Amino acid sequence: MKEYFFGTGRRKTAIAQVRIFKGSGKVIFADGTEVTSAEIIKETSQPFEIVSQQGKFDISLVLKGGGFSSQAEAAKLGVARALSKIDESFEKTLKKEGLLTRDPREKERKKPGLKRARKSPQWAKR
Repeated sequence: MKEYFFGTGRRKTAIAQVRIFKGSGKVIFADGTEVTSAEIIKETSQPFEIVSQQGKFDISLVLKGGGFSSQAEAAKLGVARALSKIDESFEKTLKKEGLLTRDPREKERKKPGLKRARKSPQWAKR
């Protein structure tokens, strides 16, 4: 079994479980299929570019929930967290760039009497 570093990323309702192995820069899903989404590949490569480690690690992803963008953001956070476990200097650099901070914005719940979370029905004087 290969040695790997693990990181979990979350964004809205998306969860990404990320494993980083020594390798050549491939991005695959845990079942072995190659990732074809350009957005996910671009987002997951960003932390490697910041710490100058492009093409030195393979990424294995398990993505659940959310949409394409939030899954990509969750994967980016997971990769950054896994990289921070490799070296302390990586953690400082990634923290400075804001990649280790989870985006806390969630969908606000719908309130009774309103159409959505904050939108109210049209007001009529008479």
